Amino acid sequence: MRELIDGSAAIVRGALDAGCDFFAGYPITPASPILMQLLRELPKVGGVAIQAEDEIASIGMCIGATLAGRRALTATSGPGLSLYSENIGLAIMGEVPLVIVDVQRLGPATGGATTVGQGDVQFVRWGTGGGYPVIALAPSNVQECYSLTRRAFDLAERFRCPVFLLTDKELDMTATTVEIERYERPPVRAREVLAGVARSAAGAADASVAIADPPPYRYEPADRVSPVAQYGGDTLVRFTGSTHDERALITKAPAKVAALNEHLRAKIEEHADEIELVESDLDAGARTLFVAYGVTAGALREAVDRLRHEGRAVSALIVKSLWPVPERALRTALLDVDRVVVAELNHGQYRREIERLAQGLEVRGVNRVDGELITPEELMEAAR
Repeated sequence: MRELIDGSAAIVRGALDAGCDFFAGYPITPASPILMQLLRELPKVGGVAIQAEDEIASIGMCIGATLAGRRALTATSGPGLSLYSENIGLAIMGEVPLVIVDVQRLGPATGGATTVGQGDVQFVRWGTGGGYPVIALAPSNVQECYSLTRRAFDLAERFRCPVFLLTDKELDMTATTVEIERYERPPVRAREVLAGVARSAAGAADASVAIADPPPYRYEPADRVSPVAQYGGDTLVRFTGSTHDERALITKAPAKVAALNEHLRAKIEEHADEIELVESDLDAGARTLFVAYGVTAGALREAVDRLRHEGRAVSALIVKSLWPVPERALRTALLDVDRVVVAELNHGQYRREIERLAQGLEVRGVNRVDGELITPEELMEAAR
């Protein structure tokens, strides 16, 4: 069976099938269709969808809802992501499982509100204080908008962190025909919730209040995450954006500070291979490797098919997990090639990561920032 569907609808379906039961967002092109559809669909399954007063309130509501037991999603574009920045840092520090969809458009500032772009790649990685690692996925077609939305929710629960889904205007707002059986349905794990042990709160006005025990955070071993302490019940738990110990109490103790910050790094970076997701199409005789992500992958696939039809040996790698960088897959793909062609709708943001790994090789960028898509012909020319 086939259906006509766009990326926004696929993301909404993926979120609902992943158990999403809370959404807050503010209208912004080209992410508004996600907001409008979830305002309609979430109440049907007992969920809550809110059009907030602005972007800052939207992500704040999602953090609060998650800590109260909801599985939350928000969606925006580049200008809204700028406003999300402070609360993204809060979600990283507080280890809040949350999915953030960024439907990219041409920037900077208001930029081209109805124009395609891929200019948020580095901003997603480095756009909040501290420089701690994040997880970001990039679907390359409508089917992956569905499957990677599900995967984003699973990774958010697995690593207790915000997970980004980086899409773009063309992918989300262009309807295409999809074979329904081609949708992949990766599993989405249930949230592991910390069980509080009732005991009297020292100094509490109400001695019947229980304190979470074990505490709401765990930093040893550094690469592990603890269950989520659920707020709003009869167990007293704390939440802060400041440096804190395992009980969420603010601390300056160097050993505690180091343990927290090492944990925020290690829980993602030391599991990069588990997060890594690419589509690899390697030819043993190829001297040229094409690399793309998101909507530009369509042109890559077409260019590779045409070049092979001409008798050229070429390889291709489509990156679906942008952050952490899938270094294992990239290093394998870089073996024995002389040239790498990286296609992006920006000035070469992800090419920097490829150059870091491909030292000694020629790395070419095929880039457009005029609101038009990269064509297969442009990629084929870069390989000649």
